[in-house]
Amino acid sequence: MRAMVFDGNSSQLHDVQVPDPQPGAGQLLIDIHTCGVCRTDLHLIDRELPHPKQPVIPGHEIVGTVAALGAGVEGFAVGERIGAPWLGHTCGHCRYCASARENLCDDPGFTGYTLDGGYAERTVADSRYCFHLPAQYSDVEAAPLLCAGLIGYRTLGMAGDARRIGIYGFGAAAHIVAQIARYEGREVYAFTRPGDTVGQQFALRLGATWAGDSDVPSPGELDAALLFAPVGALVPLALKSVAKGGVVVCGGIHMSDIPSFPYAFLWGERRVVSVANLTREDGAAFMRVAAQTRLHIETSTYALGDANRALDDLRSGKLTGAAVLSIR
Repeated sequence: MRAMVFDGNSSQLHDVQVPDPQPGAGQLLIDIHTCGVCRTDLHLIDRELPHPKQPVIPGHEIVGTVAALGAGVEGFAVGERIGAPWLGHTCGHCRYCASARENLCDDPGFTGYTLDGGYAERTVADSRYCFHLPAQYSDVEAAPLLCAGLIGYRTLGMAGDARRIGIYGFGAAAHIVAQIARYEGREVYAFTRPGDTVGQQFALRLGATWAGDSDVPSPGELDAALLFAPVGALVPLALKSVAKGGVVVCGGIHMSDIPSFPYAFLWGERRVVSVANLTREDGAAFMRVAAQTRLHIETSTYALGDANRALDDLRSGKLTGAAVLSIR
């Protein structure tokens, strides 16, 4: 099959032919239709994530149809459309798995990082970690749901019942979570790259109360701030905008160093927390919400062979919404 492979030796993916994968016990063989291009993929290519599988096929927002079932698979049938997300395996017995925190598993497997992913024509995935997808979304629209949507949903959940939500970095995850926040009756304040008037107008079209540059103060106190931009300098800026008792939630897998800041920014029982991965319960809950709300998913579509260009466009901030590879 054709695949875009990261060998760890260059900053480019290589367009190569590799053997077709074969499903083992409990696995699905998936004919891939689309795969989202996530900032985590960019962190992988830029060597900001440690110890990836080498070589590895990136991609963890996989939409496709089941081509074959491994032994013992239940709940799926050949020909069904399914999604395979970032969380591809957990050990099931560490103290985190045993306490309903499988997102923190001590021995996990991550699609497109430690397991081969979706920048390819086919892949295999553990059926226990795959999801059925809401029918109203096309294959292109459904791909970003599998990480941008899922991680955004978990990030919003960590804000509790906060009413005034600031979102820093208005990309794939933010444009989905903003719609969910509005659906839940919250106010959204969007902070974009300085000067990104296109992104700010996009946020306002999606229902944001206000949109502006990330280096300016919020127009009013926030109850919570969600950070999707991997920029550590935004943490103290967000803390300054959050009211007493509020929370700053860092939703990315990687972030540049956080600069020092006065204790006064944190005082008043403000909190800084991070989001790590997802649970299958998160996935099931989010897919129910996505089915109820009919989210608008903004995408730019690329051919499989243009994966490097898609990553470059993501790195340079050219995208509005999410990039998606169309495999077939």
